[in-house]
Amino acid sequence: MPAPVHPPSLRRNRDFNVFWLGQALSVLGGSISLLALPLLVFEATGSVVQMGLITVISGVGTIVTGLFAGYVVDRTDRRRLMIACDLVRALLLGAVPFVWLAGPRIWVLYVLTALVTTLKTLFDVAYVTAVPNLVRAEHLITANGRLTATFAFGTLCGPAAAGFIAAGVGPDWALGVDGATFLVSAVSLRWVAFGREGTAGPVTAETGVSQAGKLREMFLEGFRFLWAHPVLRALTVLLTLLTFVTMGATDLLVFRIRHDLGLGAATVGYVIAVSGLGVVGAAFAAAPLRRTFGFGSCWLGSVALIGVAMAVTGVSGSLPVIAAAAAVFMFGLTLGAVCSLTLRQEVTPDPLLGRVTSAFWTVHGASGPVGAAALTLLAGRHGVPAVSVGAGAFCLAIVGAGLLTPLRGSRAGRARTPDTARDALSGPRRSSRR
Repeated sequence: MPAPVHPPSLRRNRDFNVFWLGQALSVLGGSISLLALPLLVFEATGSVVQMGLITVISGVGTIVTGLFAGYVVDRTDRRRLMIACDLVRALLLGAVPFVWLAGPRIWVLYVLTALVTTLKTLFDVAYVTAVPNLVRAEHLITANGRLTATFAFGTLCGPAAAGFIAAGVGPDWALGVDGATFLVSAVSLRWVAFGREGTAGPVTAETGVSQAGKLREMFLEGFRFLWAHPVLRALTVLLTLLTFVTMGATDLLVFRIRHDLGLGAATVGYVIAVSGLGVVGAAFAAAPLRRTFGFGSCWLGSVALIGVAMAVTGVSGSLPVIAAAAAVFMFGLTLGAVCSLTLRQEVTPDPLLGRVTSAFWTVHGASGPVGAAALTLLAGRHGVPAVSVGAGAFCLAIVGAGLLTPLRGSRAGRARTPDTARDALSGPRRSSRR
């Protein structure tokens, strides 16, 4: 039997480098939309509640799509699926400025958000499963950090570009620019060869059951893996609580600057661009921090940073302080995300990775729409400062709860080997402690 062919080092890995650069440009466009969409809603309605409703629709769309996204990703050609998602998103977002020529149509943004969220969820699940098939297992944390570092370029430049475009020709055209970046992403993916092109996963109880039963079983396969792993189980519960108070954070920040401080769209762009420095710092720091302190300390520390940053952002009247706090918030969010993503890739066998990722996102994301709605409604009634302080205190309570779980001192997540992958198919391994 021939020896398996391993991907080359990251520097010489052509497929990874093409994938890396193509997705970096796509994230540049996504960072533009991150600011352009709430600005478009604010200009049309002036309501933080309407901004929150868009976030709620996005969150619900992620949850609904997450019920079947993992199954689709694990049983289709992942590259073709990603290309199709990019092309349709390019068409939808590219149409916004032309629709807006006839005047604001908020219902269009509701429909657009639901469709784009569905496509984004499918793409993102496929993206997570693609990385382990492009790089060696021992390179996962470095590859994820490198992807995040490059994406930080988009986080830095995208909001500033969105602010300039919105101030110049309107946020609707900023969304159109995002659509163009998805075309580039689709073209780049045609030049990438994944290590596995969507072969079917293991046969399970799906055989001979109804479609509803298949939907339930495809979700439960991923969920059972999560729940059987002590660290992933604790992480899922705590991240569900964290998502409740963080999904609406961008809405609160935009409303704070535009409404409370009375500053313009370009200023919002600058602040969010500065927050991208936190993404850059976390991207480079994630690998050494995790090697030094372990997964649990890094993740719980990231939640503490998020809580402090949310409180400061809401109560400070100084724009530089708000920008610095936003950067700390993004540092914590990115550090936690990179560590969490790498852990799942390390301990999950490839045939299940799509379903595990989808179940993980669906479960912890379920609280996001409720939280976004609650935070924006409370902000509309009681103001952003009070809500932000409450959200910050809630984050610190999550850290305290985490210290009572297996996350405390956890150094889980050794690189996968063929033996560990086979073992995981029959039952998740206990987290190792180095």
